[in-house]
Amino acid sequence: MHALTRRIARPGPKLASLVAMCTLGQLVTGAAAAQSVSPLSALLQVTVLDHELLAIDSEGGGETPERLELGERVLWTDARGRVGVAVTDRRMLAVATTSGSWQSVRYLSGETPPEEALIGDSVVLVLTAKRALGFDAENGVLREVRKDPQESWGKRAVGTNVAVVLSSRRALALAVGTGGFFAQKLRLDEPIESIDAFANHLTIRTPIRLLIFRGPTASWSERRTRLR
Repeated sequence: MHALTRRIARPGPKLASLVAMCTLGQLVTGAAAAQSVSPLSALLQVTVLDHELLAIDSEGGGETPERLELGERVLWTDARGRVGVAVTDRRMLAVATTSGSWQSVRYLSGETPPEEALIGDSVVLVLTAKRALGFDAENGVLREVRKDPQESWGKRAVGTNVAVVLSSRRALALAVGTGGFFAQKLRLDEPIESIDAFANHLTIRTPIRLLIFRGPTASWSERRTRLR
């Protein structure tokens, strides 16, 4: 039986130079991708003026104002990386670098202003007694999930580009650029041992399984753990 062989031509000087340039480009791109998961410097400042909110953008070099309503009071603001949030006595607002405008949502009937937000470099998660609201720097749109009357918010965590909150029934994960919340059912008889958020993924550990959410694909998966 004759072996099948294939001759590989050696590249000439021009082709070798092109290959070297492409390889260098891939290395630079890979390095940039690696840097993107590192903590960002503060690229956005949120400040309150007399009758408006102002987001000062270090990335795009612009300023994004939002006019306050007559009598509206700003309760608190916060910012990190590329995103910022403001809470008033009437609404919640979020903004991102290069987004060009603030996004806002008014409180529902009987809904009180939240006292805090979970902020990563590119994502914001705000919880009220009735809703979970998410915002990310890429889409620049406030998304919401209504809480069922039987649910209660539990543990929560935020990473560079992902965030998650657990209720008594499900885990709601948010990731930059994915456009919403992604739910994973939880069992009532399954206690949560730990919840950890990293740059682009997060994990939830229970006595019987490890749940993994990956931000780039907006997908949940699970691995069985050893029964105790």
